[in-house]
Amino acid sequence: MKIRPLADRVVIKLVEAEEKTHNGIFLTANAQEKPQVAEVIAVGPGKTNDDGVRTPVELKVGDKVIAAKYAGTEVKIDGEEYTIIAEKDVLAIIE
Repeated sequence: MKIRPLADRVVIKLVEAEEKTHNGIFLTANAQEKPQVAEVIAVGPGKTNDDGVRTPVELKVGDKVIAAKYAGTEVKIDGEEYTIIAEKDVLAIIE
């Protein structure tokens, strides 16, 4: 199944959180913070303004991004977990 986001929405897949700290301490699932780094899986066509002009999304599939914590809607499709967020909830592109 394929996800095609609408307007300025972006489908991202979160990168797994580290299970241990840099000092070698293993963390339980409850102690791990929600990851903010994600990969862009799909991008919508862009938002249409009041004049009917479409502003394209600046992201592209494959970009590594930092997303706002707890932003978007989590969905599970074919056993994979994705998050659908608005472009404004993407804080930065990792280069």
